[in-house]
Parts: sequence; structure tokens; C-alpha cells
Amino acid sequence: MVGFLKKLTGTPGAEENEVEEYLDTLGLENEDFMEEEADVWVKPFVLEDVGDAVVVQQELGNGNIVLLNIEPLMKRNAIKLKQTINKIKGSAKSIDGDIARLSEYKLLVTPRGIKVSRK
Repeated sequence: MVGFLKKLTGTPGAEENEVEEYLDTLGLENEDFMEEEADVWVKPFVLEDVGDAVVVQQELGNGNIVLLNIEPLMKRNAIKLKQTINKIKGSAKSIDGDIARLSEYKLLVTPRGIKVSRK
């Protein structure tokens, strides 16, 4: 009953803020996660310049999956974005990896032997 009353009298959007805070803390319980052993890492990366393609290529070469945020470069320079994505796409294809768009600003780039379902 108390929870119901809080919902009625609570601040609009408060529950949404709690969800955002919760989601922001996911994975932070174990701060030594980079010390753990793993065969493959999923690494988030922000694409800000053409030169950033080298870092993505290195991660693919190491067998890691890259979750790529293209928003900064997309908003700044569409031509450079295309050039950079073409470099990354070529690298992924050359090692039998894959690249796929997940959302407006997110791409998933995978190393050898990992394909992205497009269904």
C-alpha cells in the first residue's frame, strides 16, 4: 500500500530516474573486471576521428568485439565518418569478421568467426 501511495504522490519521472541510475551502475560492482581472464572482450569505443579506425582494427586483431559509438563523428563530419567506417568495414571483412548497425549511433564490429544476425 505504501508503494502505491508513493507512486501516486511521487515525483513524475522519479521511477524512470531510478531505472537510469540502476542501469548506469551495471557492471560496476566488480571494479577489477579488466583483470579477469576472458577469451573475448566486448569493448565500447567512441569514434571521434578517422585515426580511431586503427584502434578498432587492433581490437579486432586481438579477437575482441567493438561496440562503436559513431555519434561524435557523425555530427561533425559525415564524409570522414564514411571514410572511417569503410576502413573498419574493410578490416572486419578481411579477417572474416562482421559489422552491423544496432541503432542510430551504435555499430557492432566483430572479429574472425563471429557474425551478427540481421533478422
